[in-house]
Amino acid sequence: MSERSQGAPVWYEANPAQKGLWVIDQVDELRPTSLIPTIVRFSGSVDHGLLVAAVQRVLDRHPSLRSRFRLDIQHRRIEYRTDGPPGEAGFIDAAAEGWSDEELLRLLDTLCYAPFDLAQEAPVRAEVIRTGAQTTLLLFTVHHIVCDGWSRSLLMAEITEVYRALAAGTEPVLSSPPHPSEVITMLGPDEVGERLPDVVERLWGAPIEVELPFRRTTDDTSLAGASLVTRFDEELTEAVLAAAGEEGCTPFMAGVALLAGTLARTGSQRDFLFAFGWPGRDDPAVADAIGMFMNTVMIRVTLDDTTTWRELLRDTRFGAMEAFVDGDVPLDAVTAALKPERDVIWPPLSAVLVNMAEVPQDMELAPGVLGRLQPLPSLHMKYDLGLFVCLNEESGRKRLELAVDYTKALYGDDAVHTFLSDLRRSARALSHSLEETVTDPSTTDVDLSTPEARTALVRSLWLEILKIDEVDDDISFFDAGGDSLLLIVLVERLTQASGRAIKTMDIFRAGTVRGHAELLSTSAGSTAPGSAGSARDRLLGAARAGDRG
Repeated sequence: MSERSQGAPVWYEANPAQKGLWVIDQVDELRPTSLIPTIVRFSGSVDHGLLVAAVQRVLDRHPSLRSRFRLDIQHRRIEYRTDGPPGEAGFIDAAAEGWSDEELLRLLDTLCYAPFDLAQEAPVRAEVIRTGAQTTLLLFTVHHIVCDGWSRSLLMAEITEVYRALAAGTEPVLSSPPHPSEVITMLGPDEVGERLPDVVERLWGAPIEVELPFRRTTDDTSLAGASLVTRFDEELTEAVLAAAGEEGCTPFMAGVALLAGTLARTGSQRDFLFAFGWPGRDDPAVADAIGMFMNTVMIRVTLDDTTTWRELLRDTRFGAMEAFVDGDVPLDAVTAALKPERDVIWPPLSAVLVNMAEVPQDMELAPGVLGRLQPLPSLHMKYDLGLFVCLNEESGRKRLELAVDYTKALYGDDAVHTFLSDLRRSARALSHSLEETVTDPSTTDVDLSTPEARTALVRSLWLEILKIDEVDDDISFFDAGGDSLLLIVLVERLTQASGRAIKTMDIFRAGTVRGHAELLSTSAGSTAPGSAGSARDRLLGAARAGDRG
């Protein structure tokens, strides 16, 4: 029987981990960071009527997606019921109606981030938008209080399954969705009281603030964000994962170690608290539940000026495992013990988030009809800065990707590019020798003994200087976006990195990543400029040798 057929509605208390997402005195005015928007772009002949029907089936059947909420001011808690009408899946033929690109972009931004009146509306909206003869968008926005990242993946897979069944003229075979009130992923008050002292002891004394050397001071309170990514090549990825594997570290743990190591190498802080999302799906019985069951957990990483990369990896793994064990202790309880004066809206213990990024699965509705996640029209930040670790295997070989989401008011693009370059340098140092001291970058010897190592060095410097994520080894420096000034910067950086004499004219003539790598192999016997003779002597010597570079 449904709640509606039972007579009086049944009210449940909302997941306490989500109270921090609410503006306590107004149920319907929520920050856009409380929303999870998704845009999928389909290529191919989509049956729009079937897709709308498939989405509607999914909206109808999940109790969490039919929720309505009310604020119990007396007990300072959020309550909800799940017998409300479902959200409505809509259809817009933007191509036939002549929507411009600008109008469509505004529409997507509005649908992604318009707040819900959670007392009156279903906490989800969906639109199927035809944008061309062979292109269709599915926009799906759900409030964070009823959905997490894990649930979103389940919903997208379910929409695909229902569409295929309807297209085949059959009924989809779906399991009965658990009611969110029946899913318990966090400890109750009595158990929290027993476990909390251990969590507090682990985190006690850690500085709440993470010192980011490139953070600027501003009165701008905008939450608008942006994202930049760096992709390690296959060789560097293999080296980093092999080094991390020696200490039993996962790619996520390696990313946390690189973050802490890079901040220590570029700043004075040595004790860090990072937030990360714990999915809370250890129990197979709740693996397919739709709801918000994720908890924010704190991982602590400490080091000093004698810590080696091996020790940092080992300590990061230990800190992560401790944090995983604490995954069922609500953040609210931890925060109240460590920081009673917390702000219930802003991240209470750390403004830096680190997570393992989702590798989005394509939605294949039918042969030749493929849907892929699209970038959102805008990004709204809950944290000042987030590092997302992704292990991409699309090319058949593993490539580690580090994406940085950042608040634009606090961090400039150039500063974040530099930070990504620092992360790459840390990755090279870690993969070069686990016995080197983390905070002494000068101890990192550059390996020029093999063509692969020389190519990797040159490629990394191109990416850093040109501020790009990928480059072909056989494209010219100027075709890749370089100019004469950046060429001089490249000469200087190659000289510093290799310790060898690099001439501008040689770099100009060699032209490509592969050519510059070969140049390093022929310069092995040279010494860096400035090692002998005056500037006049070196200039005359170069002129005598016929080199004007």
